[in-house]
Amino acid sequence: MEISGSSALVVGGTGGLGEATVRRLHAAGAKVVVADVADEKGKALEQELGIRYVRTDATSEEDVRAAVAEAEAAGPLRICVDTHGGPAQGGRLLNREGAPLDLEGFRTTIEFYLTAVFNVTRLAAEAMARTEPLEEGGRGVIVNTASIAGYEGQIGQLPYAAAKGGVISMILVAARDLSPLGIRVMAIAPGTFLTPAYGKAGDQLEAYWGPQIPHPKRMGRSPEYAALVEHICANDYLNGEVIRLDGALRFPPK
Repeated sequence: MEISGSSALVVGGTGGLGEATVRRLHAAGAKVVVADVADEKGKALEQELGIRYVRTDATSEEDVRAAVAEAEAAGPLRICVDTHGGPAQGGRLLNREGAPLDLEGFRTTIEFYLTAVFNVTRLAAEAMARTEPLEEGGRGVIVNTASIAGYEGQIGQLPYAAAKGGVISMILVAARDLSPLGIRVMAIAPGTFLTPAYGKAGDQLEAYWGPQIPHPKRMGRSPEYAALVEHICANDYLNGEVIRLDGALRFPPK
């Protein structure tokens, strides 16, 4: 699929992985729309790159529809990348006093990290189905963000691991559902990535995780995620798959 000239919606586009993706797709000639809730960063990207920023809560149907409409106005929507984050509950299933993990915290984590991904996927697919098919019938590609925690979640990660495991399970089914329309669905499962959100704690995280990663012995970098997104967009034979991006890391129990 030709990236240049296509409209690309990047949900969570002001975060580390998202911003790197925005810059990569913009450099490749896509008409990028950033959907996020970080207004200051979004407006700065809008001004710097000459793209559009739309304040978007990924859990809201109304907000996502508005962002999709903005992307459609820029050109045929053929690329949707979802990297949004949100609150995530942590803790053991039973704490030291024998009290169970909070139910509402679990629900909130699932809402942001699974239900919202479904929301973005379904509404982006609806818009892509309206575009004219390209060569071989392709209309677009949706790239979601899973996590290696969806495969081997660590102690205290149950809600997040459950949500990301749900994203992983959705990909093949969504690709099969949308195949008659020529819409591909993929996901990237990052390992430990060092993003600006960690701030000064980044050095400590690098010192902890770096030695545990087989090769290269460092945390992942946002441009590496973005480079994989670009390749997925351009390679029409990638479909229905989750690609681990983790330097061969497998999470230990804790």
